[in-house]
Amino acid sequence: MLFSITMLPPIAVSFWYADHAHTPFLAAFAITFLTGAAFWYPVHKKKRDLRTRDGFLITALFWTVLGSFGSLPFILSAQSSLSITDAIFESLSGLTTTGATVITGLDTLPKSILYYRQQLQWFGGIGIIVIAVAILPMLGIGGMQLYRAETPGPVKDSKLTPRITETAKALFLTYSGLTLICAISYWLAGMTWFDAIGHSFSTIAIGGFSTHDASIAYFDSPLITLLCTFFMVVSGANFALHYFTWRSRSIRHYIVDPEFKFYLSLLLGGTLLVCGYLYLNQMYSLEEALLQGVFQVVSIATTTGFTTAEFASWPTFLPWLLMFMAFTGGCAGSTGGGVKVIRVLLIFKQGLREIKRLIHPNAIIPLKLGKKPVDDRVIEAVWGFFAVYVTAYIIIVLALLATELDFLTAFSAVGACINNLGPGLGDVAVNYQNISDTAKWILCAAMLLGRLEVFTLLVLFTPTFWRR
Repeated sequence: MLFSITMLPPIAVSFWYADHAHTPFLAAFAITFLTGAAFWYPVHKKKRDLRTRDGFLITALFWTVLGSFGSLPFILSAQSSLSITDAIFESLSGLTTTGATVITGLDTLPKSILYYRQQLQWFGGIGIIVIAVAILPMLGIGGMQLYRAETPGPVKDSKLTPRITETAKALFLTYSGLTLICAISYWLAGMTWFDAIGHSFSTIAIGGFSTHDASIAYFDSPLITLLCTFFMVVSGANFALHYFTWRSRSIRHYIVDPEFKFYLSLLLGGTLLVCGYLYLNQMYSLEEALLQGVFQVVSIATTTGFTTAEFASWPTFLPWLLMFMAFTGGCAGSTGGGVKVIRVLLIFKQGLREIKRLIHPNAIIPLKLGKKPVDDRVIEAVWGFFAVYVTAYIIIVLALLATELDFLTAFSAVGACINNLGPGLGDVAVNYQNISDTAKWILCAAMLLGRLEVFTLLVLFTPTFWRR
């Protein structure tokens, strides 16, 4: 019922720009509200505390149910003319902040539909942060459980409590503040207010949807490109760090945080490789190679998916480097996708520890993040997550190959969707319109699997979960 309210702002946008496209949103609002009321009313007087099991279910339903109802405006709109499959794909892609699209001709679509796509990503982004920081740690599956000793509020607790409200409020204010600053920056750099608000939504949410087919390249502005790069880097970082920094008025938290330092190191290393390769191969001038290289590395590595150049047509080494960087993704507690920087860092440190053990088999070598030792149980959980992630990836690639997609398209499409990136290679380099409906449903599952950090979704399919 609350989600139905999000379909009202596009109606206001429709009247403001007189695009005569408000009717689908009115109908979608009514259907969503009445359906929610039908489920809510019979049990609205029942009160009980949420259990851990409920947390898993609510987290999964957040994207599946709302993603399905979010497709209604696309289905009902004559202007978008999407099938049910395409509409659900577009809606889930927006809400999971994947940014993979089946829509072409964005520049000719009504403003209300364009705004609605951007808004989907923004609400999906704040949902990701609140769930990642406030709920998943208590379920024992999120990357944020590593921050239990350092973060305030319910992250320290072992069960769901009312204090989640405090954390969610702080995160929402941080998220909204960054969005506002981003929108004003875009407007001052030359965007219209409509484009500035729309792109601030998808930038802070690490979504990648644009109001133009050419994405950020449409504006042809180095300043806008650099601003977008900066805000993507900020949004790919742990939002808890932003909150601590705002509260303490100090950047110390960024400086001492091992995940953030590793995150910046990866972006810097990727940028040097890509910019150097573009320049040495004489694809761009030095200035253009720096601008294009920095932007595409940050956009793909943080799983945002904005483009200023057709990176899929760059020399083969570069598209694959960028795709593999997307596997790392953003930091824990960010709107970014991928495996998460903290897990990659721990896997790297564990690898180094095993090498040292070969040399000194009797030595006791603790694994540390910063100055704090990491429990071996956490390392086991990270390796378990990674194993399931890779297994799921392989199975989904094989399923796509069974729909007769070529290997390049299948491999990159799964990577783009399970990492919540958006653009892929091959037939999905520009959009996903031309692949089969079966392939789209498979990729919808990949989006959900990646956004729900694998275990959250898979646990629902185990018999143990449903036993009393």
